[in-house]
Amino acid sequence: MPTSPARGRFITLEGGEGAGKSTQLRRLAETLRASLHTRGVGLVTTREPGGSPGAEEIRGLLVTGETGRWSATTEALLHTAARRDHLERTVWPALEAGTWVLCDRFFDSTMAYQGYGLGLGRELVETLQTAALGGFRPDLTLILDIDVETGLRRAVARHGGEDRYERMDIGFHQRLRDGFLDIARREPDRCAVVDADADPDGVQARIWDAVSSRLGLAQGRES
Repeated sequence: MPTSPARGRFITLEGGEGAGKSTQLRRLAETLRASLHTRGVGLVTTREPGGSPGAEEIRGLLVTGETGRWSATTEALLHTAARRDHLERTVWPALEAGTWVLCDRFFDSTMAYQGYGLGLGRELVETLQTAALGGFRPDLTLILDIDVETGLRRAVARHGGEDRYERMDIGFHQRLRDGFLDIARREPDRCAVVDADADPDGVQARIWDAVSSRLGLAQGRES
């Protein structure tokens, strides 16, 4: 009788605007894919909000338009709806098939952006997370930390129309950074804070050190 594949691992990248998540996710995916290939394990990369057809439609509502387009509660509800669809259609099926999943943002962003940045608070966000996820959590969350002003300068230098959050005031972005760091302090076993205020190669090395050591890849095995 054939054995079922081992459950895949779920890794998330988090951080404020301009922290370099998208760049580092591409680099990590390349290294991780090569490492997993030797074990016959696949890798899927995805993002939030988005990652499934329905969630991508909701993404357009969240990342474009005027900064005051939604209340904090409405934003949190939209993110939660997108997340549930993403999990049902993309993340959970991949993990059950034994594939690893690497995601650009996940539930910590809702807590940081809406809970801390927009002042919604932890309690309501935690209630929404429980409704959408139950007890599901990432195996590892990498939080890319960067000085707020440095990150915003980097973000402004990018081109593209998904800049609604970037245009929010400096106080919002400082609360956002503080929120991510508080999340990491609350869950040190799940979260690893990476100093993102360095050259991309240096950040990449720090990320791989965290991934390989925490998930057992440095020893050529999956812990």
